[in-house]
Amino acid sequence: MAYQFSENFEKLHGISHRVASSSEAVDTIAAICRQKQARCIALAGLPETVIAQLESACGADIEILKEPYPAASLPLAIDRADIGVTGMAFAIAQSGTMVEVCDNDAVRLVSSLPATHIGLLHEADIIDSYFESSGAIREIINRHGDDVVISFISGPSRTGDIELKLTLGVHGPEEAHAIIISGEQR
Repeated sequence: MAYQFSENFEKLHGISHRVASSSEAVDTIAAICRQKQARCIALAGLPETVIAQLESACGADIEILKEPYPAASLPLAIDRADIGVTGMAFAIAQSGTMVEVCDNDAVRLVSSLPATHIGLLHEADIIDSYFESSGAIREIINRHGDDVVISFISGPSRTGDIELKLTLGVHGPEEAHAIIISGEQR
């Protein structure tokens, strides 16, 4: 399913990376930061081990913003970030869609404000179809109640005008990456 997800994500102008471990994922994120010449990145919904590895890999050259984000400084705090990196709940192979679960606005802003978004997920969390996703979504809603936003991210932001001209990055990230960790479980 990871192959199908990657293929469909890339059809939507996303960039897919397959890695064997979270350590390799951190290396990939650091490489993207160097390529983009990022000065500031924002993180949300990531395991503490990944955050610590990113802080070490980025060193003093890149400012790292991380949770908890004080509500008084939103959205300006995250708007400074060149890249947003978020953990994904799961992905849908059928459409090349990453699914993000947010129980606060900061996480949603980390994936939608910076010019580049990187979603981190495990291969085991890729399901086949939207039909299969209904059970996972129901479980998420039962766990979080009314205070949850579920975002479906399929590549970079896109919009079309009257002349049907597709433009990327108008209302969100102009570049989207999916990093799939295949060699380890959550």
